[in-house]
Amino acid sequence: MPLYEHVLIARQDLSNAQAEGLIEHFSTVIGDNGGKVLGTEYWGVKTMAYKINKNRKGHYGFLRTDAPSAAVQEMERLARLHDDVMRVLTIKVDGHDEGPSVQMQKRDDRGDREERGDRGDRGDRGPRGDRGPREDRGPRPERR
Repeated sequence: MPLYEHVLIARQDLSNAQAEGLIEHFSTVIGDNGGKVLGTEYWGVKTMAYKINKNRKGHYGFLRTDAPSAAVQEMERLARLHDDVMRVLTIKVDGHDEGPSVQMQKRDDRGDREERGDRGDRGDRGPRGDRGPREDRGPRPERR
């Protein structure tokens, strides 16, 4: 059977549990129609590049499936009819990557950021930055 990856975007006013329940619902649709769900991920609420149905944010879900095309078509049909689903993207892939998706890897990398410490917004620059002391540049012109 062909391998697919699906991304679902649900309305932002759903709770996290409802959004994860939506992912489980579409997983069972795939399973009931002869396919296998190899993995699911809930990516959380993300800001979109443009409004969809007057929403700026949405709950993102990701499914990896091994399913016949009839099961995928049925899942997409039900997703289009579902009021909480704003968009569905399905891609046929040659093989699934092992481990978490790129979006989940991004979330894991956030903890690796270094602390700024007492440098504040100026980084390693001193209080005058790289301009040097004021005396070297001569007197300031008078203000009007």
